[in-house]
Amino acid sequence: MLLALAATALVALALLSDLIVPRLDDLWGRWRARRQRAPTWSYDPGRDRRAEQRARAPLRSCVNEEEWAMYRDLGLLRVWGTLADGPEDAGGTGGAPYAYIIYPHRPIIAYLAQTHRLLNEYCVTFPDETRPYGSSRLPDSDDVLAKWMALTGDERRLIATANMHLPGRQLDPAQVRRDLWRLSQWERARMRQLAGGDGTTTPPDRQSAA
Repeated sequence: MLLALAATALVALALLSDLIVPRLDDLWGRWRARRQRAPTWSYDPGRDRRAEQRARAPLRSCVNEEEWAMYRDLGLLRVWGTLADGPEDAGGTGGAPYAYIIYPHRPIIAYLAQTHRLLNEYCVTFPDETRPYGSSRLPDSDDVLAKWMALTGDERRLIATANMHLPGRQLDPAQVRRDLWRLSQWERARMRQLAGGDGTTTPPDRQSAA
């Protein structure tokens, strides 16, 4: 009798093992997965500063001396427009000179040079695919350089492909006009110093360009 019960139990255990063993393996795998640490990146707080310092060298090598001094002192770049009648989506400028202001990680602003009337905002982005921290932002100087190269290389194409908005969509027009005033003051001071034989520039009190 006992021998028959033992044989029956062994047969039942063999049949149940096909169901029990996979379940145990699954539970064991889940337990081990919970015990393992997810890979993490150790954040380096000085990385952004070092990246910006490295990014300034290519920008300085591409722009001219005046543009580099402008960006160094004011945190922005001006690029003169080259289209005969200005950007088409701005309704034309009637031949009046116009220019663009380039900010780091902000829209490009088109404006009339003589009156400082703002024309349009042009939103373009140049993501950094190499960063491991989940951020797509280039260093400030790299972003400015990318916009400068795109604008000076093919102005018509850039403004045709950018997201165009009327002034004030993302940047406060009053802030932009203050920056244009700072730029005009900076240019006057630079001209006086160059005329006096001093190649250095002492800019007005620097305000945030953003």
